Amino acid sequence: MILYNPLGGAQRFLSAFSGISPHFRPRRHRRTAPDHRTEMTTRFVIWDQITGATAPPTAA
Repeated sequence: MILYNPLGGAQRFLSAFSGISPHFRPRRHRRTAPDHRTEMTTRFVIWDQITGATAPPTAA
């Protein structure tokens, strides 16, 4: 009998998330808003290429 271990699941999630989250949180100090938007657009394009996503999810 295999029991679900919520702590193990949380650890796996946090382990993966810790490598991904900085990609979407660039340092903003000393950046203009247009520079920040450009950087985020670039990062989301890279993310879409890596994950194979082509369009934002649609509401059901």
